[in-house]
Amino acid sequence: MMYAHASHGYDKRHQFYVRESDIMQSPRKIRATSASTTAPAPAVHGPQGWADLPEGLLHSVVPLLSSFIELLSFASTCHSWRAAFASYPSKSTFCTLLPPLLVQPHISVCAPNLPSRSDDGHELRTCQVLDPANVKSTLRCQIPEEIFEKLDFAGSSYGQLICGHGRNCLVVDVFTGAKVLPPQLPFGGNAYFYSGMLSAPLASPNSHLLVCTVSKQDGQCFLLDWLIGNDCWSKLQLNNSLIEQIVEFNGQFIAIDYHNKLHNLSLAPQLGLQEIETVWWDGKDECPCLRPWIVVCSDMLLMVHNYVICKSNGVYVKFKVCRLDMSTVPAAWVEVKKLENYSLFIGTYCCEELGVFLRQLRTMEWEEQLHVLWGLRSTLGVA
Repeated sequence: MMYAHASHGYDKRHQFYVRESDIMQSPRKIRATSASTTAPAPAVHGPQGWADLPEGLLHSVVPLLSSFIELLSFASTCHSWRAAFASYPSKSTFCTLLPPLLVQPHISVCAPNLPSRSDDGHELRTCQVLDPANVKSTLRCQIPEEIFEKLDFAGSSYGQLICGHGRNCLVVDVFTGAKVLPPQLPFGGNAYFYSGMLSAPLASPNSHLLVCTVSKQDGQCFLLDWLIGNDCWSKLQLNNSLIEQIVEFNGQFIAIDYHNKLHNLSLAPQLGLQEIETVWWDGKDECPCLRPWIVVCSDMLLMVHNYVICKSNGVYVKFKVCRLDMSTVPAAWVEVKKLENYSLFIGTYCCEELGVFLRQLRTMEWEEQLHVLWGLRSTLGVA
């Protein structure tokens, strides 16, 4: 997920995290020096061609693919295989196969071989994409210029940017530029977009778009839920407790609000929040950190926060990771002393934490970086 204050608009210094798997949505939009981005379609044999294989069978093949090139070849085979990849319900499977990619929209690059405008005539900004596992690779993506100039940024989820302005919300594919326009917000006036996420990939059945907004008219806060394809929003008034972040953990959605309180989020039969009673570490009565961030790591729900230490030779930012122990009542936050075979990505700007990404390391290239805390200045959020 990604996060930003919508009232501040979009900060061009920000960066985005996406996974290499997101590139499969548009191999034409990414240019890599190390490998070709297209694969020829296999020959058709027998009465039933490769293009006619059932979606369920194709879904069973996806988790058996073991590299970025294999995934790209699968998605590039033909239209039906590409559609099966896009609708694959467990994209988190790719977390164990692929390193993250860092999209840097604040770094505009020259790419004369790519179009300057989208199919609908909008100007495109060509942005640099970094692969932390292969820093010498040359990757590019294109994002509509209007995203930077006219819209507030609310979040990012499953390779989609979630933006808005006034009463209109927009979901944009970061690589293809494909757009989804939900119904207008259920307000009489305009709203600030505070945070946003998708419950599942857009092509998945029963996918929801969740957006936290503040009405400009009366300052009321709402959590809005749009079931993809429906013609209206569900809304829940938040009583001035803005939702900062929502993650999926053990089959349920967990939200953290502006006051650092955790809530179980339910989407059916109706939109609702139920507070999770917690005990803070070190016996503190309230959250001892200013801007914590929660992240799911395997079977753990972690909270990451930072604090500043001023010394004569400079200012240092320290990070602390805690795990939620739900075996007790109330649940308790317990400090994590060692990350073992996990790597933690922190995004900071002016000592303010903006995002966290945690993933398990599988490949040999990444095993050399175990126990490392990666700091990426001006990074906005995670995938």
